[in-house]
Amino acid sequence: MPDSKILIIDDEWESAIVKAVQRRLEDEGWLTVIVKPQSQWMVGDEFESAAIYAIEDERPDGVLLDVRLGEHRDDQFKGLEILRQIVEHYPVLPVLMFTQYAQGPARDTAARGALRWNAPVDFIDKLASPEEVVLRLRRLMGSSPEIIPIGAHLQVDVGAETVSARRERDAGLEPVSDIHGMKFEIFRELAAAWYRSPGELVPFSRLERYSEGEEARASLRVRIREIKVSIGKALGVQLGANDLIVNVRDRGYRLAPPQV
Repeated sequence: MPDSKILIIDDEWESAIVKAVQRRLEDEGWLTVIVKPQSQWMVGDEFESAAIYAIEDERPDGVLLDVRLGEHRDDQFKGLEILRQIVEHYPVLPVLMFTQYAQGPARDTAARGALRWNAPVDFIDKLASPEEVVLRLRRLMGSSPEIIPIGAHLQVDVGAETVSARRERDAGLEPVSDIHGMKFEIFRELAAAWYRSPGELVPFSRLERYSEGEEARASLRVRIREIKVSIGKALGVQLGANDLIVNVRDRGYRLAPPQV
């Protein structure tokens, strides 16, 4: 069964751009459902009704929504009206807004509209690569892949439970042998959070689950230090307090890809 269902709302659903994105989503194992015009004269208001009905009927895990639906001037930002409906009725449904406004006042207008609501909404240029679309959707939906690349020198393989590193950009990845068990789980949590949203913090309470003894916070600090030492050796560098895993006082840790 596919992992997730993505609803695509775009009047240019037959275009090469949308088809390429659809293929890439399906390559990821996701099911795609397209809101198709009932006729070539379908206008923005009809798209709005069809989109809301499709969400109710399909119950998607995420939505890819074009800002502009139709050629009429009134439909220039029709997608934002649909977004308003989605956020009102489905406030936790992730929505990635597609736009062809690469710059200028039209882009600013669309961006301001998308940011009015406190909801899982992101904004991407319609000319972005299908890979970037998948990445942004994953982050919105709070999911991460089996293989998580961290910059050019680190990689987390969730299935194999390994962290690999390379000293040179063109060199092969080598497993960091002493990161396993609880230390791997700690680093996996940090890597997944960073992948979803760079700079995302992982609370102490979530990471302390992988610590032992009565002093969970102290045990966590020791494991974090050991992880940094091991990865630093694998990279051939000495990692400081503000490198790789950063302690955000009284809150948790966040990942910062090393500048090697």
